[in-house]
Amino acid sequence: MAYGLLKGKKGIVFGALNEASIAWQAALKAHEEGAELVLTNTPVSIRLGSIDELARETGSVVIPADATSLEDLEALIDAALEHFGGRFDFVLHSVGMSPNLRKGKPYEDLNYDFYAKTLDISALSFHKLLHVLRAKDALNEWGSVVALSYIAAQRSFEGYNDMADAKALLESVTRNFGLIYGKERHVRVNTVSQSPTRTTAGSGIAGMEAMLAYADRLSPLGNADARDCADYLVSLFSDLTRHVTMQNLYHDGGFSSTGLTAEVVEAFSKGIDL
Repeated sequence: MAYGLLKGKKGIVFGALNEASIAWQAALKAHEEGAELVLTNTPVSIRLGSIDELARETGSVVIPADATSLEDLEALIDAALEHFGGRFDFVLHSVGMSPNLRKGKPYEDLNYDFYAKTLDISALSFHKLLHVLRAKDALNEWGSVVALSYIAAQRSFEGYNDMADAKALLESVTRNFGLIYGKERHVRVNTVSQSPTRTTAGSGIAGMEAMLAYADRLSPLGNADARDCADYLVSLFSDLTRHVTMQNLYHDGGFSSTGLTAEVVEAFSKGIDL
């Protein structure tokens, strides 16, 4: 059901790869709610994914950009301003990747060149994006910028590896840049800490299936999927959350606030594989 929450609004969505992507579902929902979109991803991801299909479905344009490149980001924002005919209203940063995870390097024995790439792709790219948006005065007042995080930024999750450090940095950038952007332009900057979700990126994390099962049992409301997350993201792009900024917002069915449940105790006592 659509409510017209984004009627007349315009925004950029980073990171849509395929239907499993949170960014893909967010773009569909934003379009359903009335938004006009620019879709972007790296040239390689565009070739390997099916973003052109999403563009056709949402009436969007696709502009390739490497989120770690200031030059690419500047060209992207310039092109978006031209396409929209001026400033726009929201941006979703759904960008993250760890070469260490992909190569199976454990946290205690990281490749530090890979580590630097993890931080650049997954966190510094957000700072670069905010820098370019601010420098070009690209967002309307009361605009909204949201990045996707995970609870491993605050708590230890074996197997999440150096992505945990990247998410912690991402959330720090959110607070620090959010203060500046909020005072200057009333632009909101937040992160959403999502339930473990079956995305292409998530599939590379060790023990993902076990984590999905455990979190679903522990969470009072169960895991939130990509479509649920899209609904929440749209609310953050809308005018209904004009005074929400510099926050890490948990969208995880209550997982982040739950220590133990009877269902989990019972499962362990019966030797049920979570």
